[in-house]
Amino acid sequence: MADRPIGVFDSGIGGMTVVKELFEMVPNERIVYFGDTARVPYGTKSVETVRRYAREDTELLMSFGVKMIVAACNTVSATALEEVEHAANGLPVIGMIGPCAKEAVKVTRNGRIGIIGTEATIASGAYEKAIAEESLIQEKLCETLSKACPLFVPLAEEGWTSHVATEVIAEEYLRDLNVKEIDTLILGCTHYPVLTDVIQRTMGPRVTLINSGAVAAKLVAEMLELERTAGRQTPNENPEHTLLVSDIPRKFQTVGERFLGRAMPEARHVVWKESWTLEP
Repeated sequence: MADRPIGVFDSGIGGMTVVKELFEMVPNERIVYFGDTARVPYGTKSVETVRRYAREDTELLMSFGVKMIVAACNTVSATALEEVEHAANGLPVIGMIGPCAKEAVKVTRNGRIGIIGTEATIASGAYEKAIAEESLIQEKLCETLSKACPLFVPLAEEGWTSHVATEVIAEEYLRDLNVKEIDTLILGCTHYPVLTDVIQRTMGPRVTLINSGAVAAKLVAEMLELERTAGRQTPNENPEHTLLVSDIPRKFQTVGERFLGRAMPEARHVVWKESWTLEP
């Protein structure tokens, strides 16, 4: 298990915010990342399509001999995690929703938890269900309020983190959550951490933001620490990472490095025929 990489996939480049957190939490681990940039976004697709994409993405990562799968896409985590678990054939699978729900219930003080994400994630009700289950476990009374914020995705990719338009849109999207006086807000999309500052300013200092990537990376670190403690895991000294994409769109490098916070590995192109094929 020691030399095998961690597999991470997302519908596009947004999952790089999760990889950024993994670099911080488990710096000696190799990462194989797949961004399905040719078929992004998943958030507007039907559930059946997202499930098929999730299965295909997992099969690609499995071909690289990964030791666990991180489904960095919140839409997949909300609607297709069972497909990932089935395709992973017994390997550990970490989604975004369960760990976030646990963390949100843990840190909330007044029990009012907000959720923002893509239309598909919000429509699934997956976060609400997970928070309700976690509330019973932690014996807390929690209320959830959710809001789809689709425009946050292009704003993050454009790098408009301090633009007046972003401030106005954030105020519009988050007004109802502020009125309801939530004290905890789940950033239920991998793009949203790029806009952390403007979201925090809009919500105010009393609201704790939950970064799904950071929570998932912490869980990965805890799992690997258990492996090391059991003598089944030793860290790599000089990990080499692999970046796979199904398309290389314009501004790909700029956006990816903004999300990752550092230079990216050279992207390798894969195409879907009857299965994923690595291009020369």
